[in-house]
Amino acid sequence: MLLPGVGVRYEFETAHGDRVGLIAYRDGRVDFITFDPEDPDTGKETLQLSRAEAETIAELLGAPRIAERLADLSKEIPGLIAVQVDLPTGSPYVGRTLGDTRCRTRTGSSIVALVRGDEIISAPGPQVVLAGGDVLVVIGTEDGIIQVRRLLGASMS
Repeated sequence: MLLPGVGVRYEFETAHGDRVGLIAYRDGRVDFITFDPEDPDTGKETLQLSRAEAETIAELLGAPRIAERLADLSKEIPGLIAVQVDLPTGSPYVGRTLGDTRCRTRTGSSIVALVRGDEIISAPGPQVVLAGGDVLVVIGTEDGIIQVRRLLGASMS
């Protein structure tokens, strides 16, 4: 439901029968609301999240789904695989942007996610600066993945 000037309100019922609401404000903040089972119009508890906190939760919830979808996709399309490539600290691309690699153009493979410590960046843009120790989720053919590893200076294992 659109909340003019505020944002958008979503509500759903969980498999356990709990009523949950979410208000996504225009500035990126999010309120999670649980409702009283006896009176579905009365909020029971509210968890207020800043924009950064809401983005963190979205990344945490989205990352496993991205991995599942990639695994499913690689099963559906013969010859397509998804792998994790560790970016070594000695890579020529450490400190440079993902766009500088021209990975897709050079290898035919795509970097679809980047994991840096606890942070997950799904669908990283070309402006993302790479750091040693990043884990890149790459999708492509076996040959394309080999080329990505060579390009980034990663081990071939």
